[in-house]
Amino acid sequence: MNQKFLSFLFLSTLGLGPAAAQKAASTTYSAAGKTAHVFATVQGSSQRLAAGGDLKFAPAAQPLETQVCVFVDPNHSFQTMLGIGGALTDASAETFAKLPKPQQQEFLKAYYSPTGGIGYTLGRTTIHSSDFSSGSYTYVADKDEALKTFSVKHDEQFRIPFIKQVIAAAGGKLTMYVSPWSPPGWMKTTGDMLHGGKLLPQYRQAWANYYVKFIKTYEQLGIPIWGLSVQNEPMATQTWESCIYTGEEERDFIKGYLGPTLAKGGLGSKKLIAWDHNRDLLFQRASTVLDDPEAAKYVWGIGYHWYETWTGSSMLFENEKRVKEAFPNTNLIFTEGCKEKFDMAKVNDWALGEKYGNSMIGDFNAGTVGWTDWNVLLDETGGPNHVGNFCFAPVIADTKAGKLIYTSAYYYIGHFSKFIRPGAKRISASSNRDALQTTAYRNPDGSVAVVVMNQTDKPEEFQLWMRGQGTKTTAAAHSIMTLVVN
Repeated sequence: MNQKFLSFLFLSTLGLGPAAAQKAASTTYSAAGKTAHVFATVQGSSQRLAAGGDLKFAPAAQPLETQVCVFVDPNHSFQTMLGIGGALTDASAETFAKLPKPQQQEFLKAYYSPTGGIGYTLGRTTIHSSDFSSGSYTYVADKDEALKTFSVKHDEQFRIPFIKQVIAAAGGKLTMYVSPWSPPGWMKTTGDMLHGGKLLPQYRQAWANYYVKFIKTYEQLGIPIWGLSVQNEPMATQTWESCIYTGEEERDFIKGYLGPTLAKGGLGSKKLIAWDHNRDLLFQRASTVLDDPEAAKYVWGIGYHWYETWTGSSMLFENEKRVKEAFPNTNLIFTEGCKEKFDMAKVNDWALGEKYGNSMIGDFNAGTVGWTDWNVLLDETGGPNHVGNFCFAPVIADTKAGKLIYTSAYYYIGHFSKFIRPGAKRISASSNRDALQTTAYRNPDGSVAVVVMNQTDKPEEFQLWMRGQGTKTTAAAHSIMTLVVN
């Protein structure tokens, strides 16, 4: 009897009928006869998402402990990929507008073409101004609680045309969500959009209405909105637009105002994201909101950033896992990250890309469904930014020379976004050496994408081992590679 028939008989003994047993047997993954196509980005070389040689799988026995391996098993799957992308801010839009037309087209292709670029499918934008705007502004006149003066005319100069071009470049569809940095100053305890402060209780309903107005206005202008977060960084008093919510205050605003107002406004299907701040307080905020059924029923997911490192901590991926363990039906989404303190002399630093690779592997392995970089494009100053909070972006525009500069971060992100597509399922992937970090997905077309990163100073030869089939390759020092198996 052949192996396939034995598997069929075994599954039948488990109580599966013939059809179910046949289906279960046929879904067992095998890499036999398959080829891994290698794409690599390597420090000190010209390789940038460069296609390498193809690798053939062959039968591979039980590995020894002395053999370096990356183990991938597509038969064990986890969360579904929503998408990977970046934020379409005022700063990005204003910088884009300063580029010559050929460089604008180059930018759009580089980010949003799945073949000629890295295939971004996810986007975030701001509800009125953030620090990455040329100045503070809102969409209503002071004290207009009824929002009769609501207008996004400000955005029609740069941001809205930019987003529309991005959507077209992405094939006509972009999963887009929106976030506020602060309510208008007159709605707050401080009377100021900047420097923290809190939403005044008497304006909670007006502020909830503001989200609805914004989403409906953008959609009327041809920009579909998939979701929204409650508040960007609700525990940070910044020199720029910011607003503070404790966990209890965010919970109560969601269940008493924002959730019901979205539902009443016909926007109940929009995905609502709580927290939208760093991993350090991630579990505390998630549990405060999600342990309340009246708040939790409105919440699609918990968003987070990577800036907990300002305390001297490393990135706290374990906190993501604690949330996923406690609330398995709630989604995790990375909503923002960038390298701060821009310095044009450091745009070629390899560490920029490795920071992204380290975060993305850790976040996806912890259960994250979507990953959103901060500004997709900034100028040669790391701005514009109206409070001098200049930062790096994966692509920098030298607006004086009219050219684009691609940092290592762009290529590192591309090793995920280009090869792991929306609808892909994360599958089991592990390494037996800490020098090699890895994650893997099975795409809707059946292909398997395995990302392997080596942050060390030494090349590492390893075997990609998939259920008794193996193939050998080398991860160069300070490199990232994606192996696509089909």
